[in-house]
Amino acid sequence: MRKDGERRPGGAGAHEEERDPVSPPASAHASELDRLIHERLRLGIVSALAVNESLSFGDLKKLLNTSDGNLSVHARKLEEAQYVACTKSFEGRLPRTEYRLTPSGRRALERYLEHMEALIRATRLS
Repeated sequence: MRKDGERRPGGAGAHEEERDPVSPPASAHASELDRLIHERLRLGIVSALAVNESLSFGDLKKLLNTSDGNLSVHARKLEEAQYVACTKSFEGRLPRTEYRLTPSGRRALERYLEHMEALIRATRLS
């Protein structure tokens, strides 16, 4: 049945399986995005690590133009999700924190990018 209350041609349910040509495919709904990666700073962290073997805390802070506290909170969320691995060491007497993208983080980023591409394609088709 259509939104205006009239039945579709062909009898009850004849085209119930058909998708509205303007709607994005089921796999491309924004509500299904990985919310952990979708946040701007976390997406920046994951993207930067995807193209670098590893980056220090200072490198990420400078690259993403953010504060120590903000970077720390978002990096910890990614670490808890096992998307990012963190290694702490010392260079002389100075602490050094190094981040790298884990295989699971790389897969999550790939899924996220595929989903975003599907959303973009669906939007351009409408």
